[in-house]
Amino acid sequence: MAEKAAVKAGEAIARMDRIPIWGLSYIFIGILGIGFLFTFYDIFDINVSFIQTALTLFHVSNPSSPQIPALLGPIVLLNLVGYIIGALILSPISDVIGRRRMLMITMIITGLGSLYNALANNYVNFLVARTITGIGVGADLAIVNTYIGEVAPINGRARYTSLVFLFSTLGATLGIWLGLFLTTPSAPFPLGLPFALGGSGFFAVNGWRVMYGIGALLALIGLLLRFSLPESPRWLISKGKLTEAERIVEVMEKKATSKLGNLPPLPNIIQPYIAERYSYLDALKTIFSSSLYIKRFGILVSMWLFGYMTVYTLAAGLTSILASLGFAPPEAGMIAAIGVIGFILVPITTFFVGDRLERKTWTVISVIFTIIGGLLIAIAGTNVALSFLGSIILFYGFNLWVPTSYAWTAESFPTRARSTGFALCDGVGHIGGGIGIIAISSFIGSLIASGVTTTLAIEVFLLIALFQVISTIIAIAIGHRSANKRLDEVSP
Repeated sequence: MAEKAAVKAGEAIARMDRIPIWGLSYIFIGILGIGFLFTFYDIFDINVSFIQTALTLFHVSNPSSPQIPALLGPIVLLNLVGYIIGALILSPISDVIGRRRMLMITMIITGLGSLYNALANNYVNFLVARTITGIGVGADLAIVNTYIGEVAPINGRARYTSLVFLFSTLGATLGIWLGLFLTTPSAPFPLGLPFALGGSGFFAVNGWRVMYGIGALLALIGLLLRFSLPESPRWLISKGKLTEAERIVEVMEKKATSKLGNLPPLPNIIQPYIAERYSYLDALKTIFSSSLYIKRFGILVSMWLFGYMTVYTLAAGLTSILASLGFAPPEAGMIAAIGVIGFILVPITTFFVGDRLERKTWTVISVIFTIIGGLLIAIAGTNVALSFLGSIILFYGFNLWVPTSYAWTAESFPTRARSTGFALCDGVGHIGGGIGIIAISSFIGSLIASGVTTTLAIEVFLLIALFQVISTIIAIAIGHRSANKRLDEVSP
């Protein structure tokens, strides 16, 4: 009986692997995307709005004060500590109870954290709120990427990860532009928004609170939509729930047949691992008792650790860093807001060509753009157009490697421990984000007393990019290949 069930499970996996297109409704990509929209809204909403938060809640006297990046550092660090807790503790639970259930739980946590942020009345409560939100965000990112990797076609895992990532760019855009609109004083374009509300009245003090309230609303919408998500067939198969898995696979086959006609022949049958009782400790044992998965863990966690030093320094702190370098807050916010154009170009690029190159190749392309963009901002001076161009290139560069690396990380561990493996690499890697922004804030604070110069600006942006350079060297030198291969061949 057990042998017969294993054969049926292998056939179900093979039936999924022969489907060359997205086999579920595209509505489900949108549902997952709404969650990602909130996640990245939460990551980026602090970028512009934090200056107003520091002035009104923490009573900093000067928007150009290096005290603002210094205050931001611990907040980002604790947010990422929460992220790590969520990734390492909550996300692996999806390997035990299912992807769908945990995707709803994570939205509840993130929404409550964002609501707490809106109501925070001092620095300590602000820190606690960001930590809670980070817990939900960390778990959600890992599970969404795991889910996409398990249901996407072999030659489209990076493509569909990128399609969901497109919603991330919309969330980042919304977070930054709302921050510019609600928390900065009006200023003539292109040095700001002439119709910005953050200079007087209610929004001069509470604009940042409104932003976190909007975040809580987005989380509620994401939660309600996720009730309609089907469970991952691969997870169901790993738990021996073959009937339920086959029902979803049949839906995928019918959808693909209606679009393509005949489906390709079945590939070789690979009998998957099945364990109805499988705990978090079993998932950890799967990873750390195998030399293959230990090596992959070491490579990927190092790549994320150094890469996130660059990503979070820029994603959460660019506006504050620019203000410390002498840019007026509305201008600094506008430079960051224009930069999200580059962010939006990322999933468009990787959707069309992400699967044509090995995952690690994208890290090289990405870091080149990061360096060029940062240097353009550093040398721009009063040339606003050059600052805008540099920001677009910078955002394109420090984000380009992320969606393909999400796909790479999810591919690198077996179904029975995929969410756990992703969470370990991505979660531990996020420690780098907090370390990076604190290191940069300290560096700026130590140099700002000697006066802001073009040379100083160049040094700041090169230091930020240096972390991503290290990440790229690790990926290229010892990273493995996984593009366009069956999941059960890459990670048996």
